[in-house]
Amino acid sequence: MKEDFLHYCWKFRLFSQNNLTTTDGKHINVLKPGVANVNAGPDFFNASIEIDGQLWAGNVEIHVKSSDWYVHGHEKDSSYDNVVLHVVWQHDVEVFRKDGSAVSTLILKDIVDSNILTNYHKLVLKKDKWINCEQSVASVDKYLVKDWLERLYIERLEQKVVPAEHMLSQTNNDWEAVLFKMLLQNFGLKANKEGFTSLANSIDFSILRKQHNDIQSIEALLFGMAGLLDNPVEGTYFGQLRLQFDYLKAKYSLQPHPVELQFFRMRPANFPTLRLAQLAALYQKHQHLFSELLDISDKKAYYKLFKVPVSDFWQDHYTFTSSSKKSAKKITNDFIDLLLINTVIPLKFVYYKVIDKEHVEPLLENMQMLDPEKNSIINKFESLGIKAENALESQSILQLKNEYCSYNRCLECSIGNLLLKKMQ
Repeated sequence: MKEDFLHYCWKFRLFSQNNLTTTDGKHINVLKPGVANVNAGPDFFNASIEIDGQLWAGNVEIHVKSSDWYVHGHEKDSSYDNVVLHVVWQHDVEVFRKDGSAVSTLILKDIVDSNILTNYHKLVLKKDKWINCEQSVASVDKYLVKDWLERLYIERLEQKVVPAEHMLSQTNNDWEAVLFKMLLQNFGLKANKEGFTSLANSIDFSILRKQHNDIQSIEALLFGMAGLLDNPVEGTYFGQLRLQFDYLKAKYSLQPHPVELQFFRMRPANFPTLRLAQLAALYQKHQHLFSELLDISDKKAYYKLFKVPVSDFWQDHYTFTSSSKKSAKKITNDFIDLLLINTVIPLKFVYYKVIDKEHVEPLLENMQMLDPEKNSIINKFESLGIKAENALESQSILQLKNEYCSYNRCLECSIGNLLLKKMQ
């Protein structure tokens, strides 16, 4: 037995409420189970309970065994003096508050709905499953699933914006600077995110802002700070970048921050050199990128804004030494989608919150117009009957798997809740 199941049963009163009695024979009537407490202290606040006709307003503490009261040291903690009922699965000892008064105890073991208990064992305690509900999730009402996925996306978005909020506090609410930092991080994709994050933290955006008219100066700043100009390479372009970076380094007292970047087993289109060249071209073209993004809500407009050709050298190169067939090497739609999902929409979410503007629905619409991501988790859920129709749903499915399924949080999941009540 797990304590979170007891919390679940108490919160939704999934037990027989006829002739409830405490361990010492007092009659109980649960008027309000209280509000679940996720912080330190008793498990449920502000419960309303009648015990032998006396109305009590206070807190409820829940344990698997009564003796857990002492294991957790509650008898020494005045925070538990206002506990009016101790709810347990198994009663093995009487418990007392810090002041020595006895705490009334209710045993759940023999009064919990047997179907709920059976379903809980089937769903949560059975081992060797990718997710607990893999055999029954396809039976869940599609409207309930879609509603739950939308709520999961908001939860995921709230988590994504925490770093952005921290960056804002560090930059005195410079939205353009925060956008640059977030874009640079996400231009690295998974393989180079750590290196690009380190690079983003080493570059003062105000310097790049001053160089916005000169593509070569922006490239010199990005490549130079990343340490990609440290080892000499033959060629006019490379020499010009080194000279330009030496000038910027002296002018702004720059401290290069060489980072370890991955090229091995990567498609050339994802080489970090090309990604930095694309970012440089984007910022040379759009000096007020965040302001422009705020005015956009259409997918085609997003694509048009981000599709900027790289500078001449990079049109026929992927690195400083490897040549390629000449092309504009504009950012692809798929890559722009990733930038929208991981950078643009989360930062817009923060911005709208700050200015107190109604913000959720337009951003949900932005996500719903993007194609779903493709990865092993999304594919596995599709095989189980939960198919992502758009990027909002694919993000939500990742949140579901990583934050709920992987931690057996079925009791906090709308899908798990329904299955507990309907499984046979």
